[in-house]
Amino acid sequence: MSTSGLDTVIGGTTTASDPQGAASHFKKGVEHEQSGNRLAAIEHYRAAVERDPKADHLFRLAFMLDLVGEEHEAMSLYTRLGQMPEPHVNALVNLAVLHEDRGEMHQAERCLRKVLEAKPNHARARLFMKDVMASKEALYDEGDQRDEAKRKAELDTPVTDFELSVRSRNCLKKMNIRTLRDLLMITKAELLSYKNFGETSLTEIESMLAQRGLRLGEGLDQGYVARAAKEYIDSLADRVDASILNRPVSSLELSVRARRALQLLAVQSIGELAARTEAELMGVKNFGQNSLDEIKRKLADLGLGLRELE
Repeated sequence: MSTSGLDTVIGGTTTASDPQGAASHFKKGVEHEQSGNRLAAIEHYRAAVERDPKADHLFRLAFMLDLVGEEHEAMSLYTRLGQMPEPHVNALVNLAVLHEDRGEMHQAERCLRKVLEAKPNHARARLFMKDVMASKEALYDEGDQRDEAKRKAELDTPVTDFELSVRSRNCLKKMNIRTLRDLLMITKAELLSYKNFGETSLTEIESMLAQRGLRLGEGLDQGYVARAAKEYIDSLADRVDASILNRPVSSLELSVRARRALQLLAVQSIGELAARTEAELMGVKNFGQNSLDEIKRKLADLGLGLRELE
């Protein structure tokens, strides 16, 4: 359907005012609308608007255009009606519906607020506002889920994917730091305490992280450990008795060095220990391979093991 007639109206250039002619076309438009001939009704409503662009003529044309799928032109007319000194309430509500259909929740909300400012008890606007706000919340939730999935994928990136020197790669490998997530669980002091790990490697790794807006130890600050531990313990509940998972780590009768490492990590139960990764344990100062092997043997006796990153 051509929209040239509307362009003339929207541009502000109309034919000479002809109220009587406009009224005649509007009456014929109503007749065609009632008989179900929408296209003929639109042509007469358009003619009425060209002769006298009063609110009733504009709204009827916009409404019929909306019904036949001429969404863009209908929205233009509804917008014009909403900008009048006395905004057309029904036009604003219909415009909000069209914005909502397009997923434009902010624009829909803005239209409805304008209605409710003029008529606070407008039933249709109040009801539709609830729908729009619920949709906005759903969109935010979906966005959060996408961001979380993207963040998780980034954290699971192997450190071998980053441009690091051979020395740095070897040190991280020996410390069982396999992913970016593992690296964020380690502090600067813990890295420097590891044998053969020097300032040059530290500077290199910190620079790589800084390029991604990250830093050493960030995972500990943001609670990634606690969330990962809880999720892992919950996943174990189906195959391991809760009494075992809740048993204190002191019942494992570990060596002094191993016990101190778990104290530094605030690990209190066997479930919390099983939820830790090798990298987290190896990142503790003075915790070595012997202590790691000791803990793995104790857990294996209970049918458990340290958490492995997928």
